[in-house]
Amino acid sequence: MDRNVLIPVVIVAIALIVMILWLMQVRRRERLKQRFGPEYERAVTAHKDARKAERELEAREQRVAKLDIRPLGRDDAARFRESWRKAQARFVDDPRAAVADADGLVVEVMRARGYPLGDFEQRAADISVDHPQVVTNYRAARGIAERSARGQVNTEDLRQAFVHYRELFADLLEVHDEPVRTRTAGGGVR
Repeated sequence: MDRNVLIPVVIVAIALIVMILWLMQVRRRERLKQRFGPEYERAVTAHKDARKAERELEAREQRVAKLDIRPLGRDDAARFRESWRKAQARFVDDPRAAVADADGLVVEVMRARGYPLGDFEQRAADISVDHPQVVTNYRAARGIAERSARGQVNTEDLRQAFVHYRELFADLLEVHDEPVRTRTAGGGVR
């Protein structure tokens, strides 16, 4: 092949390879942003480097993919809902204890679903893969609970922590605030 033809062909081939690699990187980044939501930005801020953050998020995905995460059975879900109801009722008289109960219930649900229970940051990282929209709430609730243990929060802070825990709890149970529709004796729905 003539050298005058070979050089432009090689340049075009290299440009195509660079463009393909760039497009793959853009798609990877968009997939991770969509999958992880606010946790993507948190990881980029923590690592101060998007590529390092993306490698960490992909490592989380791979780690969680190897876990045996499973839905709760009806009996377990009902038992956890009842425990949550009790914790919520306790909030009126003892908000600090209710927040501690909420934290413990979230951990129990995670255990029952098959999440490993390492340190908090590992639990939050694992949760971020399947529940990215509420992991921020988990981090916030945990921070408030830790300040509560040191007596550095007020009742409104505790209420906010409880709300955050409730959102994660509902997501882990796969329960959403949809009205339950039941058939009446006459065949109608109420």
